[in-house]
Amino acid sequence: MSRHGRARRNSDCTAGGPRPTVRAPRQRQRVEGTEQAFVIGILTSAADFARARAWGVSNAADFESYLADTAELLADVAERFDVVRARMFHPQDFEEFCVLHGLDPAEPAARDRYLVNPPLRTQLLAYQGEELAGDFVPRLVRAREDGLTLCHADLVLDGGLYGGAGGADEDHTRWVRAAHQRGGEVFRRMLVGAGAGVYELRLRVDAPGGRLTAAARVLQWEDGVVRINDEDLELVCAVLCAGLALELSGVAVLHGSQGSAAAGGARGGAADEHFRPASWAWSSSGQDWAPAARPVRLDGVAAQPGYSLGTVG
Repeated sequence: MSRHGRARRNSDCTAGGPRPTVRAPRQRQRVEGTEQAFVIGILTSAADFARARAWGVSNAADFESYLADTAELLADVAERFDVVRARMFHPQDFEEFCVLHGLDPAEPAARDRYLVNPPLRTQLLAYQGEELAGDFVPRLVRAREDGLTLCHADLVLDGGLYGGAGGADEDHTRWVRAAHQRGGEVFRRMLVGAGAGVYELRLRVDAPGGRLTAAARVLQWEDGVVRINDEDLELVCAVLCAGLALELSGVAVLHGSQGSAAAGGARGGAADEHFRPASWAWSSSGQDWAPAARPVRLDGVAAQPGYSLGTVG
């Protein structure tokens, strides 16, 4: 029985590693010299839940019950494994994966293979006890979309980011790594110039095969400490890297609330009302990023030309 006094339902779509179908003592599973990881796929909408029921991934009565059971399962495995990772279980992606590999979608082994498929590892998020139905489920959805962008960036860089194209040589890897460092420095200078506040970065680079896009929410305090989700930082740096490495044109907009009030309030301090809306725009012709030549509108956000990144320490 579960802690809520009802029979435990099968709520895990699949797990890469030992399945905790029977409760074990509250201790981490560990083998000397190894990190014990648990990987789970999570359905993120009622429509996806209904579509996946035919494959036997859950016998929960409805999506809300499924989420409650999955949250209970996550709490259990988080106490017993060193690392717990999750990704969105996308029914159409899974169906296509099974067709490609000749698998039966009703077999648990097919779901295991889908979740740990190396090209999809960029969609994985570390689970650290977050509320499942709060911020974590939307992050899983974004992680799938962002993971597709990361795979695209890796493809145009001939496998330089993740080895997706199979066997990039050392010189090529160093070239991509240098571009990645330059991209990270571009982003850092944007934030340093903006100062304290709460911002969102929107980024677009015109790449072969379609545009590469990224978005990231950033909280920056007066002392320069920055809070950003790891997956958002990875995506921004990857898109900047691809643009700089291949000398692709692009545009970026940083907008939000500038000042200590947003940061102070977020830290639990007194709100000091001295903050103001701010937005800046930069563009790249391929080799570097500079203030946009004219006002920019990106994804509905209007911004004036930004400050020179070369003058920011």
